[in-house]
Amino acid sequence: MSLKIAIVDDNSFLIHAIKEKLSFFEDISVKHTSLNGSELLTKLQDNHNIDLILMDIEMPVLNGIETTQMVKQKYPQIKIIMLTAFDNDENIFNAIKAGADGYLLKEINPEDLHNGILDTLNGGAAMNPSIALKTLKLLRNPIDIQNVNDQEEISLSKREVEVLEQLSKGLSYTLIAENLFLSPSTVRKHIENIYKKLQVHSKIEAVQKAKNHNII
Repeated sequence: MSLKIAIVDDNSFLIHAIKEKLSFFEDISVKHTSLNGSELLTKLQDNHNIDLILMDIEMPVLNGIETTQMVKQKYPQIKIIMLTAFDNDENIFNAIKAGADGYLLKEINPEDLHNGILDTLNGGAAMNPSIALKTLKLLRNPIDIQNVNDQEEISLSKREVEVLEQLSKGLSYTLIAENLFLSPSTVRKHIENIYKKLQVHSKIEAVQKAKNHNII
């Protein structure tokens, strides 16, 4: 019996690389691929007969953590392994909280990926050793996560928070500038600083992280 897999990643080259890794195994069939979470949810509406999803974290439109939460609410039977280039503490914590069943790095070799999929479908949790160690550390010291949140909340200026609030409404830089009586270039500078402080690379990530940490 073929295991039905979906792959979600905003990089089509990486989707191809993952498909290539899975092509060695006859018991796995890639049913569909998506470039972001929103695209995946649309495909699942048409056909949610999927055993497991390999999910990237940092994607436009709808990131992997938000998507995992939505998929788990609607289709709890589908297993999800986060397949990411990053093993930072916060991503691991948020992915587990969202309901992820495993967490592997994209550099994984084909055999370990295949084993991770089988383990997860058999009720286990696929994790590479460095992530397993970080997860144990997070469980032992949950206060560390809280401290990170507190530091980030303090580090944003009042003006940066105002810009973030405007950004969360989906407004353009020009509109934000008008609303806050700033020049568009000043707004752009504020947003660059916000990205640096929150360690994110997109508007969606910045807004989501700010909401997670009760900044906005």
